[in-house]
Amino acid sequence: MNKQLQEAGGMKRRQMLTALLIGAFVAFLNENLLANALPGLMREFGRAAATIQWLTTGYMLVIGVLVPVTALLQQWFTTRQMFMSAMALFLAGTCLCAAAPGFGILLTGRVIQACGTGLLVPLMMNTILALYPPERRGAAMGLMGLVIMVAPVIGPALSGLIIDTFNWRWLFYMVIPVALFAIIYAFMYLKNATEVTKPKVDLASIVMSTAGFGCVTYGFSHTSVSLGPEGYGVIAIGSLFLLLLVWRQLKIKEPLLDLSVFRQPTFSLVAVLIVFLMMVLFATTTLLPFYMQDVLKLTALATGLLLMPGSLLNGMLMPVSGKLFDKFGPRFVIVPGLFLIALSLWLFTGIDSDTTQGSVLFNHVLLFLGMSFVVMPAQTAGLNQLPRHLIPHGTAIYNTLQQIAGGIGIALFVGIMSSGADRYLHHSLNPTAVHEKTQSMVSGLQTVFWIEFIFAVLILVLGWFIKKPPERS
Repeated sequence: MNKQLQEAGGMKRRQMLTALLIGAFVAFLNENLLANALPGLMREFGRAAATIQWLTTGYMLVIGVLVPVTALLQQWFTTRQMFMSAMALFLAGTCLCAAAPGFGILLTGRVIQACGTGLLVPLMMNTILALYPPERRGAAMGLMGLVIMVAPVIGPALSGLIIDTFNWRWLFYMVIPVALFAIIYAFMYLKNATEVTKPKVDLASIVMSTAGFGCVTYGFSHTSVSLGPEGYGVIAIGSLFLLLLVWRQLKIKEPLLDLSVFRQPTFSLVAVLIVFLMMVLFATTTLLPFYMQDVLKLTALATGLLLMPGSLLNGMLMPVSGKLFDKFGPRFVIVPGLFLIALSLWLFTGIDSDTTQGSVLFNHVLLFLGMSFVVMPAQTAGLNQLPRHLIPHGTAIYNTLQQIAGGIGIALFVGIMSSGADRYLHHSLNPTAVHEKTQSMVSGLQTVFWIEFIFAVLILVLGWFIKKPPERS
């Protein structure tokens, strides 16, 4: 542990943590601001749902392919250098999005934003794990979860208000001053918390990682819509690159991602849980605004307000779940949370055009109540099992899986919804009728929620096998 970290007293530690959390807040706020705007952007740019969702899927894809590199970058650059670079990229992308004349430039801006976020998220987690001992990490990670989840609390309602009052560009205008403040605060208070060892850079691993994760995510999005050979071919190519990546990491002395972390059973179980959980979470939060605005005919503001209580409860309970984790261990909080998630998705399978707003509100609250007791405790349980030198690799792997699985989940389930809607209209006697188009979306969504429910049952079973790992210093 470096001298600077050893000297990090309470005040210095809090200032460093605050700087990181401000940056994380603005990044996650921007991601959640756009979700509620997708139906409107689809109409404005004249794009199908399967195309417009790339504003979210592309964002997550870039984060996913970039995160593995951060384990290496954090050994080459200081915490301060990494954070300032990440926020500069994020700010540049935000400015480009605000001025975008069309869909292509808007997507480009989102990609640049994602480059900044991809550097920021694992940096924040690694710094927290470096600043706090294992017995205090649950509460610290819970605080991080609280700040991150404030974005979904205010994001949908705020974006709805802005869209209904102004236009979608203001979603980016309002983020610019907050990003500037984060950069200034970090310049004043953020210090280094990690060792700079400058290991060898393996370009082959970086290429394999980028090509593998990128092709797999793109292939899933293409396959879910067209069911053609092109999508399966891209998935096969991506899978080949990932197999080569794994082979190379096991052979070289200084791997991009140290896969020895998977020798720890709890870490591996949590990794599988994250994949299924993130597919369900991101797909559901992306599809619900489409349902609420196109089927229930709610405004963007009403949609955001209806989604606020669940996100608010999630944020409030993050620190609570962290303290319960520290006191009772992972299974005590994770298993009940997974049960609530499964129950919520089972209730969502029954939605139709007559579903009340109260039912949607209850199901959404139940979903996020469960999430508050699963996401951070599960990741903390897996990371606590690793020795200190493997923690950057562990966080990089978890964050990569989280973003890639989320991106695949959105692309896959939006495609399933679209395919289900198309099948319904194909058998309809009057496919051009407004009522039939509404019912086609309901049919597609019901299929999505049944598949998600099956996923939730699978991860509920996995949750029973997550045990408290031996404590490490």
